[in-house]
Amino acid sequence: MPNTLTQPRETVRSGEVESSGTGVGPGSPPARRGKARKRILLAVLGLAVIVSSVPLYRYFAAWESTDDAEVDGYIYPVSSRVSGYVTRVMVDDNQVIQAGTVLVELDPKDYQVAVANAKATLANDQASAAALATNVPITSVNTSSQLSSAEADVENTEAGLAAAERQFEAAQALLRQAEANDLKAQDDVNRYKPLAAKDEIPQQRYTQAVDTQKATAAAVESARASAAGVEHAVTQARAKLSQARAQLQYAKTRPEQISVQRSRAQAAQAETQKAAAVFEQAQLNLQYATIIAPVSGIVGQRSVQPGQYVAPGQQLMTIVPLESQNIWVTANFKETQLKYMRPGQPVKISVDTYGRTYNGHVLNIAGASGARFSLLPPENATGNYVKVVQRIPVKIVFEKGQDPEHLLRPGMSVEPNVKVK
Repeated sequence: MPNTLTQPRETVRSGEVESSGTGVGPGSPPARRGKARKRILLAVLGLAVIVSSVPLYRYFAAWESTDDAEVDGYIYPVSSRVSGYVTRVMVDDNQVIQAGTVLVELDPKDYQVAVANAKATLANDQASAAALATNVPITSVNTSSQLSSAEADVENTEAGLAAAERQFEAAQALLRQAEANDLKAQDDVNRYKPLAAKDEIPQQRYTQAVDTQKATAAAVESARASAAGVEHAVTQARAKLSQARAQLQYAKTRPEQISVQRSRAQAAQAETQKAAAVFEQAQLNLQYATIIAPVSGIVGQRSVQPGQYVAPGQQLMTIVPLESQNIWVTANFKETQLKYMRPGQPVKISVDTYGRTYNGHVLNIAGASGARFSLLPPENATGNYVKVVQRIPVKIVFEKGQDPEHLLRPGMSVEPNVKVK
């Protein structure tokens, strides 16, 4: 007879094995309830994870970030605009300066001499221009009076010539009359001479005829001399008339003379303006001998030393401005991250140096990838093309008042997070 106390009785009930020795088995109601509670708990936890992951996914999907970014900014090179020897250097590397601070002084003696020379030249040209400007109204008045005088001279000379010509005609008439009388007297002498020799006429009559012929001959000579004198007067009158007419023609060039004087005055005025420009340039060169800071910032890369000779355009140092409007972030995002990125979207900027986060916004997106702006752009038409995700520079600016202590420096590594949705 089997021992019922030591041998457990096994009973198959509904496909479950139950131990009769202990009275509790895996198929008992409490065990089934525990498993059910575990399943329900796991389901609830899974549902909770799914429900909570949806907003997390939506949150992180709305942001795009990159660690390929840095603070960027303008760096102002300071160079000399004139040549000269450096007499003083007023600043050193890493020194904070304000706009207008004297940085370098050059020897100003040569430029002071140039200013004095240009000033004297300007004064001389101004005096010459003033004198030539005064000549314009003087020439106008003189030429006007000359024209009136020349016209009067021409009229008077023409009248004198006409009178002289009339006198010449009268002298010619008197000469012809005297010659006719002389010819008649010569005929009388020639006719009376043989008659007087024959005593056919009184000798006294012949003598009178001879005397008359002598008188008429003298009258002819006198008339000829008078006619010659009058003819000379006519010739002089004609010469004087020609001279008066020439003076009248010259006086009629009054507008041209005034124009010439005005042109000379304008040329002198132009020379004055040129001298004034030279004088102003000399003054500017003297000012350029003192080199001042164009902006506020920190001095860097100082290479100038006292006693050094500098040439125009030679860089002496640089200035890094620290104002927030002069710095920004250049972030190189993957091209796959730019699908929803637009200018104006807000940005959280985490700066590695200080562990701080700054606020900003997207200003613009570059017109080409960074590789295209490189010195040797890639050439894909080689037959060995491998597609590589390109990076596009994005310019991000800080909001106003984000860096009141001016802690940010160009070149610092940052990590921007752009909210694209």
